[in-house]
Amino acid sequence: MNMMQIMKQAQNMQSKLKSAQAELADLEITGESGGGAIVVTCDGQGKFKSIKISESAASGLSADDREMLEDLISTAINSATEKASKEMESRLKAATGGLNIPGLF
Repeated sequence: MNMMQIMKQAQNMQSKLKSAQAELADLEITGESGGGAIVVTCDGQGKFKSIKISESAASGLSADDREMLEDLISTAINSATEKASKEMESRLKAATGGLNIPGLF
C-alpha cells in the first residue's frame, strides 16, 4: 500500500467512528429489574435518560421496602450500563474493521 491509500483508509475509519458515535448517542437501551418494576433507559454512550418505577413498586413503601427498591434501581442501572457498554464496543469494533486501537474501548 502506498501512503495515499493509508491516509484514505484512516479518513474512512475516522468517518465511520464519528458515525458510530452519533448512532450510539441516538440509541435507547433499557435495563430492568423486578420483572419490569424498575426500568432504566440510557443512550448507547451510557448516559442515563430516565428511570421509571411502576406504581405497584412505589405504593405504600416501608423503610425495608424502600431499601429493596433502591437495590432494584441499582440492579437496573447496572443492567443498562452493561448493555450500553457492550453495544458501544461492538459498534466501534465494526467501525474499525476489528482493529484493536488502544484506549478506544
